[in-house]
Amino acid sequence: MELSLVGILFIGLDRGNVGIVVNAAIALAVTFLPAMLERDYDIPMDAGLTLWITTAVFLHAVGTLGPYSNDTFWWWDHLTHALSSSLVAAIGYATTRSLDAHTEDIYFPPRFTFVFILMFVVAFGVIWEVIEFGVGGLAALLGSSKILTQYGLEDTMLDLMFDIVGGVLVAVWGTAYLSDVVGALTDRLDGRKRRAD
Repeated sequence: MELSLVGILFIGLDRGNVGIVVNAAIALAVTFLPAMLERDYDIPMDAGLTLWITTAVFLHAVGTLGPYSNDTFWWWDHLTHALSSSLVAAIGYATTRSLDAHTEDIYFPPRFTFVFILMFVVAFGVIWEVIEFGVGGLAALLGSSKILTQYGLEDTMLDLMFDIVGGVLVAVWGTAYLSDVVGALTDRLDGRKRRAD
């Protein structure tokens, strides 16, 4: 996937399309994040978790090429939103669970955690849609190609619905797939507390 992202980057350069170049470059940078987190912060990144992260950014970058966008495959944007929002939910879930496990001063009941993850994803989704709108408006003012694309109010609402789908998936199955990450984050917080004491 990393080689494909390099190819997408060169396609963007060849077309002179800033949107493709920026999206491919950011996606390529994100693919190195799991190795950095594991090496520098001892956060376990198994093959499944690494594939999850890489697939989300890869599919988003492929969507900027055109043939796989909303114009051709109506479900592409929904797939990428659900997958990307599941990553956002995973970050919220892992952080919340590690804080809960780290200190007795914080307690998150399971029902609260479920609702918190959904609200975290929706809040992030709303911020993302506002950024899309702002970047699209700025691109129109400057007469440049769009880095992010917004297709209107109906599309925004559908994006938020699929963000919720990604959040629900993580809220339901987060314990099964993120327990190692939660444990590593909790250990890091415990280590910082011991050094501070």
